[in-house]
Amino acid sequence: MKKDVHPDYRRVVFRDKSGNFSFLTGSTRQSTETIEWHDGNTYPVVDVEISSASHPFYTGQQRVMDTQGRVEKFNKRYGKAS
Repeated sequence: MKKDVHPDYRRVVFRDKSGNFSFLTGSTRQSTETIEWHDGNTYPVVDVEISSASHPFYTGQQRVMDTQGRVEKFNKRYGKAS
């Protein structure tokens, strides 16, 4: 690989404040904030708005849309002529 072309790949903590959830992973994201992780080391931290801890699909709070009423309305309006 060419030098000075690729971004710096390092360990970064992603933090979801709404879900009170953090995880450590490798990334090229830049951040000026740091956080002390469970292992005692200090890592850059990136705040995210949504993660698996707060997303409605993963938490089981997803709303189910009433599609049956829409299908019946469509068939009534545009259904086959008998």
